[in-house]
Amino acid sequence: MTDGHLFNNILLGGRGGTNPGQLKVHSGGIAWKKQGGGKVVEVDKVDIVGVTWMKVPRTYQLGIRIKDGLFYKFTGFRDQDVSSLTTFIQNNIGVTPEEKQLSVSGRNWGEIGLNGNMLAFLVGAKQAFEVSLADVSQTQMQGKNDVVLEFHVDDTTGANEKDSLVEMSFHIPNSNTQYVGDEAHPPAQVFRDKIMSMADVGPSGEEAVVTFEGIAILTPRGRYSVELHGSFLRLQGQANDFKIQYTSVMRLFLLPKSNQPHTFVVVTLDPPIRKGQTLYPHIVLQFETEAVVESTLSLNEDLLNTKYKDRLEPSYKGLIHEVFTTILRGLCGAKITRPGKFRSCQDGYAVKSSLKAEDGVLYPLEKGFFFLPKPPTLILHDEIEYVEFERHGAGGTNMHYFDLLVKLKSEQEHLFRNIQRNEYHNLFDFISGKGLKIMNLGDAQTTTKGGVTSVLQNDDDDAVDPHLERIKNEAGGDESDEEDEDFVAEKDDGGSPTDDSGGEDSDASESGDDKEKPAKKETKKEASTSKPSSAKRRSRDGDEDGAKKRKQKKKKDPNAPKKAMSGFMFFSQTERENIRKSNPGMAFTEMGRALGERWRKMTAEEKEPYEAKARADQKRYKEAMAGYKSAPAIIDSGNESDSD
Repeated sequence: MTDGHLFNNILLGGRGGTNPGQLKVHSGGIAWKKQGGGKVVEVDKVDIVGVTWMKVPRTYQLGIRIKDGLFYKFTGFRDQDVSSLTTFIQNNIGVTPEEKQLSVSGRNWGEIGLNGNMLAFLVGAKQAFEVSLADVSQTQMQGKNDVVLEFHVDDTTGANEKDSLVEMSFHIPNSNTQYVGDEAHPPAQVFRDKIMSMADVGPSGEEAVVTFEGIAILTPRGRYSVELHGSFLRLQGQANDFKIQYTSVMRLFLLPKSNQPHTFVVVTLDPPIRKGQTLYPHIVLQFETEAVVESTLSLNEDLLNTKYKDRLEPSYKGLIHEVFTTILRGLCGAKITRPGKFRSCQDGYAVKSSLKAEDGVLYPLEKGFFFLPKPPTLILHDEIEYVEFERHGAGGTNMHYFDLLVKLKSEQEHLFRNIQRNEYHNLFDFISGKGLKIMNLGDAQTTTKGGVTSVLQNDDDDAVDPHLERIKNEAGGDESDEEDEDFVAEKDDGGSPTDDSGGEDSDASESGDDKEKPAKKETKKEASTSKPSSAKRRSRDGDEDGAKKRKQKKKKDPNAPKKAMSGFMFFSQTERENIRKSNPGMAFTEMGRALGERWRKMTAEEKEPYEAKARADQKRYKEAMAGYKSAPAIIDSGNESDSD
């Protein structure tokens, strides 16, 4: 790679355990992206002040320290990666990586090194462990020589782990020469003051920058006092207490509810907080839209003029949701996403829908979709394979609503149901304007507006299953045009399409109808005393021989040549077992849809082997039909069904 080095399966160490992802070290800095989407770490080379290598069990760890004191640890490098990456960093980033050694002696007596917001415990100049001071919630003195560090408990710490660090105690004797004090301030007190100045924490009960009382939070549900501190936010409720580091806040969403006096503020986290066994990647707060507050920040003038310059003001007055997001953004630095250009028929920012039997609203945003309030579901446009407009409930009996299926590249699907029909044009225009693929139910191709509209405009109760209809069309385009001589064209008594798969279904249904049909004389008598309700009954009244002709059906000849198969059918025979192995338990219709989608995406060259088989089979069928002498037609008496 000329512009850098790319590494897969690199672990980012953090409070929530380790997360696997992809790391790129390039001439402009470093970029790490979490596997499966989510957290992204980007560091410009001008912000990098230190790089270290450390040999850890079975691999190497790369440490990146940046200007504001943060320290990133990436693990999963091989021996050969160390030398090549060291040279690249020296030449392109201008920093010489240093080598650190890991202590494995097991001793708990050593020295403390403080660098940025990292505390390292050294044994014989080798590092035994290190912790981030940003995770420290408070410090306490126990006696004159012990300093206790307490870490955030109900936080993202251990979100995916069973165990997490809660408390750590250091014993600093009066003979310590690293933190020299006096009788009034022993070395332990000097050490604690140093920790407080670097970790931006205070004693128990420290005053928050600002507090919002009695805020309704929908996820996790309850009423909380929301405290915004210098390095974390705290949700304090009657039963739960969450402390969330600002480094976990990925983005803020400010989303007004359509035609309702409330506004959503969503705090997106990575890693998420945990309550019991449930993880919450999104905190959904609900504010009264018209509520006005006035808040004064508990920050000294020096901090406002230095650390928070151009980010915060001494006081705020305005709508509560605007004040809250403005202050939170100034403290944590996360970006705010607001509604985009989409407008519903009611001139709102979202459309009413339901997801997993939960009613809510779907926000079409500039870079994704967000369903709120429960379950809060964020879908980025980059994650979407295609979207599909469907009849409501796949039955079409209620045409006042339609459904929107969103298929992700990860094969996961989200079905947003019960969307009002008059929202269709706005949604279609928005989705097509974003360049997202829309599957046409009628053509199984990238849709035109008229194609999907025709589905919604059909108000007949005899609506078809969209998935089944699409599968038929995908396969039907490549079917042979040769007429099926076993098929007898006739009017279907039930009004449904006749199956062309060989006559099994149509034979069985006709056999059942025959059992219910009385004799010809009884039929005339019944018709004279009751009102005809269908074309079927009118035909019986007008033409006695008509019913008899419809009863007669050419019996399928078992000796007739087998029909030719299309290229798609040969392809399906080959790939169906592969799909079944990779997706055990997949429904038949889902498998048909997957086969049709694969076939549609194949190039002409990829289809050619199957088309060649189809041409050969078509030739075989024509030759067989030329030599086939049809037996006299067998009339089905109606007393027995076709076992075929």
